[in-house]
This record gives sequence, structure tokens and C-alpha cells, in this order.
Amino acid sequence: MRILVAGATGALGRQITPRLVAAKHDVAGMTRTPAKRDAVRQMGATPLLADALNAEQVADVVARFAPEVIVHQLTDLAKVDMRDFQKSFATTNRLRTEGLDNLLDAGRAVGVRRFIAQSYAGWPFARTGGPIKSEDDQLDPSPVSATASTLEAIRHVERATLEADWLEGIVLRYGALYGPGTGFAVDGAQLDLIRQRKFPLIGSGAGFWSFVHVEDAAEATVVAVERGVPGIYNIVDDEPAPVAEWLPEVARRVGAKPPLRVPRWLGRMLGGNVAAVFMTEIRAASNAKARRELSWAPRHSWRSSLGMDTAPAPRVTSAQDGQAA
Repeated sequence: MRILVAGATGALGRQITPRLVAAKHDVAGMTRTPAKRDAVRQMGATPLLADALNAEQVADVVARFAPEVIVHQLTDLAKVDMRDFQKSFATTNRLRTEGLDNLLDAGRAVGVRRFIAQSYAGWPFARTGGPIKSEDDQLDPSPVSATASTLEAIRHVERATLEADWLEGIVLRYGALYGPGTGFAVDGAQLDLIRQRKFPLIGSGAGFWSFVHVEDAAEATVVAVERGVPGIYNIVDDEPAPVAEWLPEVARRVGAKPPLRVPRWLGRMLGGNVAAVFMTEIRAASNAKARRELSWAPRHSWRSSLGMDTAPAPRVTSAQDGQAA
């Protein structure tokens, strides 16, 4: 198949693109950064230069390559500041709305038959009921104000992809990514904070997190490209866990002292309300549907792999080449 990967040099794109090439597909990688064209070529794909927020540029490269499948992996998450969540996600939110719409419009013009969109399962579920949520469970009807615009952008990704009745739309809700090229890589920002004891355990630490290794996420994406049935799938590992469980274990694994424990009121003061909620209230996701309907299973678990990378990839900072949200 002819497949266009938008965001081919991001943390996930760098894993997805060579796998599609190895599977004998004709792959093009879209990036807005001229210097990254060689990186796309080195993965065996055809580089396409376009700014995803420029509808004319997107329409031009899509028309020239004429893909059968488009894979949306566009984010800008080089640095996330929990105290200024809205600013940190501002460009990513545009890529999830304007950028996604530009890809869909361009794809419709050339008859794209399948569209794979990146979504997120890390924190968007309603903060009520049990700790593990399925694809049928409600997203948060009353999000923290600082996360509202990002949640609406995530809703747009899912709604626009699934309502495009002229193609097969598949939404992949990835968990918190770890592994090469992510914030939870051995040289990543999040593990650096844990080593420096600047990633405290706030309040009860009862917020449940779902992780997924970037390689497992990429393999699930290839499966979705090749044989996925339209719909939404949580792409997470088998072992969701509360912060009070995973954070001390990861600190031990990377040779750090146990994380500082602070009451919720102080955590909110130091890290903002978003950090406090993520530490104490969010829900995780079940991968049962992806296992059942995609015949996909993760090979890694945070319990054995998080913080254990041996060959981290270079960090990516361009707006269209970042990691998953």
C-alpha cells in the first residue's frame, strides 16, 4: 500500500515508518523541516515537505504522492509545563484540529481509503467510577479548566476521523509513551526529574496511569494500517497502576532516592492543579479491545521496561515531529 505518515520523524513516527517500509509498503514521511528529509530517507521512505497547518501545502504533497492510507502522528510536545498546560499544548491542539482537517480534506480529494489518527488514553476519561476504562466509557465531562482545550482537540480528532464516512477511520488512543525518543527515555525529561527528586508524589498518588512502550505503540499502528476495523482502540500495556505504585518503583530503577511526598494542597501550589489531578484522580485504560479485535499484544510492561532503554533516540523539537501527547 501507499502510506503517508504525517510526523514521520517524531518519537512514534520514527518507529512506525521503518516498520511499514520493512513490511514492503510504499511509504512517504511528511515533515515541515527541510533538515529532516534525510532522516526520512534513511528510514527508507520518501520525504514530503509540508507544514501541516498550511492547507495548500498539505493538499499539494498528498496529491503528488496519492496515498491509500494516511497516518496522523502530528504533535508538538518538546516541553510540557504542567503549570502552563494550555500554552504547552497550544500548537498540538492546532495540529489535532486544523492539521487533521487538512489531512482529511487532502485525502478525500485523492480517494484515501483509510485514515489512522493519534489520540490519547492517558488522562481524558471521566474521573468517576472504576480505575480502568474501556473505549465505551465517557471522556471527562468536567475537565480541569487548563486541560479543556486539549480535551476538546482530542474529541475533534476522534469525531472527525470516525465521522468521515467516505473512508475507514481508526483512532488509536495511546497511553503515556516511554522508550527511545520520549520524555520517559533514559535521557528524557521526565526521568531526569525523577532522578533529581523533582517529580514528587502528590497527595494519595491514587491517579491511575496507563503506559505503552513506543515500540509496542508503533506495532499496533502497523496492525491498524494493514487490517484494523474502523473504530477506537486503547493502545496501552497490560498493567495500569496508580502513581503511588509506579513512581517509587521507577525512581528505584533509575537509581534515584524515593520521590518526595507532598500533600495535595502543596502539590497544587508547586505544580498547578493539572499536576495534582493527574497524580490523584485520573483513570487508566484497558487494552482488551485492541487485543481482541486487532490481535495485538504489548511486548513490554512499565514494570520491567520503564527507565531501562539502552539506545535512546535524539530528541525531536519541531512542531510536527514531536511525541505523543
